[in-house]
Amino acid sequence: MSTAKKPIQIPNAPAPVGPYSQAILKDSTLYISGQIPLNPNTGLLEMDHIEQATHRVLQNIGALLQEAGFSYQDVVMVSIFMKDLGEFSAMNQVYASYFDGVAPARQTVEVARLPLDVTIEISCIAQK
Repeated sequence: MSTAKKPIQIPNAPAPVGPYSQAILKDSTLYISGQIPLNPNTGLLEMDHIEQATHRVLQNIGALLQEAGFSYQDVVMVSIFMKDLGEFSAMNQVYASYFDGVAPARQTVEVARLPLDVTIEISCIAQK
């Protein structure tokens, strides 16, 4: 039997800037909304360079994973949106440090603009 969807809302990930949840848990699947390099403690963007921005985004995702009882190893699909694919290699090096073992399926696309004019946004799906 399917369970109702449960919003995951925590203070150590950026608050939504629109009508959406930080994450939704439905049965054994966690859907994490696009995270940007916003430090939830300071309210400041951390994006002096793509490595810093990627770390901050993945830390925000990690906080949501942990709150829902998941880990990076439970992530099965990742979507990455970047303003400049010329920074792909540097982003990818940081990204790889968060995923041990079998890497999740992934797509990476270059986009013209992201919320708050950030350089990167990442969303993902995790499953137990």
